[in-house]
Amino acid sequence: MGYRNPATRREQQRRNIRRKAGRLQAADFFNVLTGRELLEVTEAYLPAHRERLFPPTETLSMFLKQVLDEDGSCQKAVNGWAARRAMEGMSVQSVGTGGYCKARGRLPVDMVMGLARHVGDQLNRQAPPDWLWQGRTVKLVDGTGISMPDTPENQSCYPQPSSQAEGVGFPLARLTGVICLSTGAVLDAAMGPSSGKHNSELGLFRGLLGALSAGDVLLADALYGNFWTIATLQAAGVDALCEQHGSRNTDFRRGQWLGPREHLVHWPKPKTRPEWMSRAEYAAFPDQITVREVKVHGYILVTTLLDHRKVPKAELSQLYARRWNVELDLRNIKTTLGMDVLSCLTPQMVKKQLWVYLLAYNLIRLLMAQAAQYAGLHPRQLSFKHTVQISIAWLSQPKLTGAEHQMLRLIAQLRVGNRPGRIEPRARKRRPKSYPWLKVPRAEARRQLRLHGHLLAA
Repeated sequence: MGYRNPATRREQQRRNIRRKAGRLQAADFFNVLTGRELLEVTEAYLPAHRERLFPPTETLSMFLKQVLDEDGSCQKAVNGWAARRAMEGMSVQSVGTGGYCKARGRLPVDMVMGLARHVGDQLNRQAPPDWLWQGRTVKLVDGTGISMPDTPENQSCYPQPSSQAEGVGFPLARLTGVICLSTGAVLDAAMGPSSGKHNSELGLFRGLLGALSAGDVLLADALYGNFWTIATLQAAGVDALCEQHGSRNTDFRRGQWLGPREHLVHWPKPKTRPEWMSRAEYAAFPDQITVREVKVHGYILVTTLLDHRKVPKAELSQLYARRWNVELDLRNIKTTLGMDVLSCLTPQMVKKQLWVYLLAYNLIRLLMAQAAQYAGLHPRQLSFKHTVQISIAWLSQPKLTGAEHQMLRLIAQLRVGNRPGRIEPRARKRRPKSYPWLKVPRAEARRQLRLHGHLLAA
């Protein structure tokens, strides 16, 4: 029987959440989302819903475990749910996946996005002073590509590259993210097609400026070393440090000399207005900006950290070397968690699955930050994969008093080595199995097999 008063219904939902959180015997992500710090945020995003077998928070918890599991199938998620209900003395009518899949479809993407951003923001804001750089927050930005199943719906929203023949390639999306250097948490992200107007990495980044605050320092690669990006950051009170773009000529004989291969120089505003910029926006940019250019270890850095006494050249080089962390973080998200190829069949579910991955990633980073504080370490000293493995193993264990401290202690035991200058080939020694490439649509391949018993030569 439904409640006529929406406020009464929502209060009943909140009581149900707190009751279920107290009843659970496993330290799973439901407990994290309904913990003291995140309970109010979770409730704020919680939609009005009927009491079902798979309410939104339960569905999200199962979705999170699903993306962390090597066997990320819906059947595995439902099997785990059914086993837990049976252990708690509750009835299990069916282990069919239909109800869970419908519940995933009802799960509001705004709820997942809001929780992921909130966890990342809290990690960033609560970082101790000794995790910062000169007392300032440093943020990383980079982009990557995400593949997904070849369905007509995904192809219409995220078309495959034009270099691939129809039916052979896969839909491809572009992802740009802002990441906290201290904790590794994703602060915000934007997703779009891999090509097209406003869908470049820089175009997506322009929609993420809200993740930056005055006083921050942004580390980025050479793509961001352009007048428009640096001027925009300066206007927001954000300093930038990036590599010099290859199209720009650097002459250290010009500008204000600061030292060997180091000077201040003025960049004039380009006379050509970009297509994505309105005339009013173009007019609002300053006629020139002042940047500092330095040459270290064979490459040129560009920064708005202009005081060479406060931030010497060597310190700039050391800070920029930490930009590599964003590559490691993206590798952790795509390879360790398995987000390089999404599994959902529609653009709406692809977006939702992406943000569930980012929420799971931030929750792992939350555990790492807690373990680092517990052990007096820096989060970057801890192993992300080890934390994932410990967390997954912990999900199946009974909840014991004080067990959380034991988990944090185990997470902090394994530390990553400091290997500066490490070089590894991007190559594999073990050869793949010698299956031929599928160069026609799968439906056409099936037709050929029915007619001829084998695929025709391309």
